[in-house]
Amino acid sequence: MKINAIIIAIFLSALALITSSCQKNDKSAKEAQKGQLKVVASLFPVYDFAKHIGKEKAAVGLLLSPGIESHSFDPKPADMLMINESDMFIYTGRFMEPWAADILKGVDNNNLLVIDSSIGINLMKEEESDSHSHSNNVTMDPHVWLDLENAKKMVDNILDGFIKKDPSNIDFYLRNAESYKANLDALDQRFKSALSNCKKDVFIHGGHFAFSYLAKRYNLKYISAYKGFSPNSEPSPRHLAELIRKMKSRDINHVYYEELITPRLAETIAKETGATMLMLHGAHNIAKKEMEEGATFISLMENNLENLKKGLQCQ
Repeated sequence: MKINAIIIAIFLSALALITSSCQKNDKSAKEAQKGQLKVVASLFPVYDFAKHIGKEKAAVGLLLSPGIESHSFDPKPADMLMINESDMFIYTGRFMEPWAADILKGVDNNNLLVIDSSIGINLMKEEESDSHSHSNNVTMDPHVWLDLENAKKMVDNILDGFIKKDPSNIDFYLRNAESYKANLDALDQRFKSALSNCKKDVFIHGGHFAFSYLAKRYNLKYISAYKGFSPNSEPSPRHLAELIRKMKSRDINHVYYEELITPRLAETIAKETGATMLMLHGAHNIAKKEMEEGATFISLMENNLENLKKGLQCQ
């Protein structure tokens, strides 16, 4: 065993004692019952997908505590321990979770199955979106789950992981995944139908650039207050003024804000234009109250559809 591996093993053993009384808000993976797979998911979409596939045969834990904004997430030693003790770790992709590669280097569990749920999905490049040039290293849009066809591919990738770890229950996992994908198909059809006859075809977002996949799927135009995909990007006064001018010239009366962040920019835009603010949930993570009320990825997207219908003035 290499020295690094020995150090990591000692570190994890000591950390287990330190963190035994300080669990994550979602403790499902640590409280797995006999025969259940221990699954840890990075963000809410893959957490919810895994729960629907594994059901009672899996204890699925969410790495982010409810209420933690995903872009500002900084993995702690306890997060490494949580992953190290699991059978399967699921994340959305290297562009959304650039920290995943580093944290996995410190995991000392040869039986851990790592699932990149974005495998097989064509990522949108910055020039494909309504973004503007900027100087940072993030050039691929990581918010793949907001295209429901991509969400189905993510479900398939997660399903493959369940089958690999527990092949004796293949029929159980297949049934659950097919049922869930049918629900995604039905939701996709509701989006297509509802957004096909609207007075407006552009929506303004006072949050991080996250909805280009959704906009492309339903033939909409999307403008964000933030330039580019980087979570560290900030809108310039010039860009904000241009956005406000576009809203006034196009008679756009609604501005969207994002989850888990004080909607400072959306409030500024609303004040300058007289627009009404509406939530558009990126589903990265959910608030503690939403978790307690049983929010799901599909319920979040259903709420998004209702707010898009209002903002786009759909018939």
